Amino acid sequence: MRTLDEVRATLQIAKLKEEDLQAVTHCLSFGENASSGDYSLMELDDTLCRHIEAGKSLTIRGDKDEHAVLCSEDKTYDLKIADTSNLLLFVPGCRTPDQLGDHPKHPQLVHAQIWGYASSYWELKRQRPKLKKLKKLLMESPYTGPPVGTEEEAPENKFTMEDFLERIQASREEIEAHLQKIHACEIDGYWRILDFDYDLKLLGHVTQLVDSESWSFSRVPLRTCLEELGPLEPTAMIEHCLNCYGRRCNTEEGEVVYALDEDKVCRAMAQMLLQNAVKFNLSEFQEVWQQSVPEGMGTRLDQLRGLALVDRNSRPETISLLRVEDLPEETLERFNALFSMREKWTHDDIEPYIQDLCGEKQTTGALLTKHARSSMQNGVKVYNSRRPVAT
Repeated sequence: MRTLDEVRATLQIAKLKEEDLQAVTHCLSFGENASSGDYSLMELDDTLCRHIEAGKSLTIRGDKDEHAVLCSEDKTYDLKIADTSNLLLFVPGCRTPDQLGDHPKHPQLVHAQIWGYASSYWELKRQRPKLKKLKKLLMESPYTGPPVGTEEEAPENKFTMEDFLERIQASREEIEAHLQKIHACEIDGYWRILDFDYDLKLLGHVTQLVDSESWSFSRVPLRTCLEELGPLEPTAMIEHCLNCYGRRCNTEEGEVVYALDEDKVCRAMAQMLLQNAVKFNLSEFQEVWQQSVPEGMGTRLDQLRGLALVDRNSRPETISLLRVEDLPEETLERFNALFSMREKWTHDDIEPYIQDLCGEKQTTGALLTKHARSSMQNGVKVYNSRRPVAT
């Protein structure tokens, strides 16, 4: 081990003044088992540091064919290796100047042993959760209603929350929020997504009851719904339908009532009509659509943002089904898919299909500036691809 005299001699050779340096000098030496393969470094921001210091965990998720991500309880981070030209040393017990307390008046020597080293570290960057796979897994076994008679459902292709945490690249909170968004529910311990036809069947029961009882759409009583519709469908499914298409609240008398969401109900009926046609004459669709929704509800095209696409340039004007969840998750692939369908887009048309790509504090305008080129067409600003479109 080096002595203080040897350190001073080294300083003299390096032409460094002792008074310009800290009073405490660390002399480092490699331990017998020091290796670059035993440790990995990860750079954390203040939020994740506090997360770890609070005793919480971070989880790395991803299948063999996926790029790994790191998840906290509520956020997802991209993991990338960052190389550094400086060798990073792991020195347990090594103290920085601010940890030394009172500065000693006389030079001191502290011997520390290097346990490991690395020339790279993991760098984290917030990213959108990858949730498309979640619906894909659920669609392997959609729920079509309770088994009939002695019929039993096969246990295959059913998933618990633990299964999702193993296979979906997202945090628990992000997974739970998406399950709610896609109208999934837990049945017998497994998360299921309702078959669309069965979902509409439940909604039809509810809206028909509202009509027959002359209730207001803003005041649908839960207890009466369950009593009247219980013989037709499981009460848990009726309540789930009300949760999906309405807002739950309590009256002053303590009764649970639901306010049906006009936009959600109209949107569901539009999807039913559009999924059976490649293209629909717009004016004919609007007429049939209005007829298909419960009396007293009004249909508007803005209810179909991210669900259907109107072609104003065709004659006659047409509308077709285009769900944002059916498009690629990755930004470049999403823009490529959109510009493959249509060479030029107006801002109003493309916005619903790229809004979910925006990161924190990012706008659709910023995304379009990066991935599209704007021009004027008949006095209207339109966007086309900056890159050649892969077909």
